[in-house]
Amino acid sequence: MLQILSIRRFHGLIAFTAFALLGVAFYMEYEMGLEPCPLCMLQRIVFLVIGIVALASAVHNSVRGFRNYAIGIVVLSILGAGLSIRHLYLQGLPEEQLPACLPGLSYMVEVFPWQEIMAAMIMGTGECGDVVWTFLGLSIPGWTLVAFIGMAVVNIIIAVKSHQS
Repeated sequence: MLQILSIRRFHGLIAFTAFALLGVAFYMEYEMGLEPCPLCMLQRIVFLVIGIVALASAVHNSVRGFRNYAIGIVVLSILGAGLSIRHLYLQGLPEEQLPACLPGLSYMVEVFPWQEIMAAMIMGTGECGDVVWTFLGLSIPGWTLVAFIGMAVVNIIIAVKSHQS
């Protein structure tokens, strides 16, 4: 029973962290005036889904379920880490090598099929190469990479531990 409670607490903490990171992202957008690029928006979506999955796990009361939720969070964290790495790669490129900027998302939704929109968002745009904020030497995608790696590591441990029970 103690193990189940601790896994539930860890997933509750991961859900809280994911939602808190979304809160910080919205604060940066609406209070600090930092406009999110397409990769930032995709990373937000991944944090939202991780938060929902972790919250569902914290509410659910099954060892087998914990393992499945943990594996799902690991997969989502790897996806988010990949987006963060792509974002960091674009931030490291010289300005002349950055991809072209795209029209606004609302225009793209009206004109382009969703597959093209998703492909363009994943590839990133010139605005994804801008470093608009740093803390302790890391930009926003650097910190999201740290968060995704942390969430993946914790959930790998949870999946292994719950499999051993």
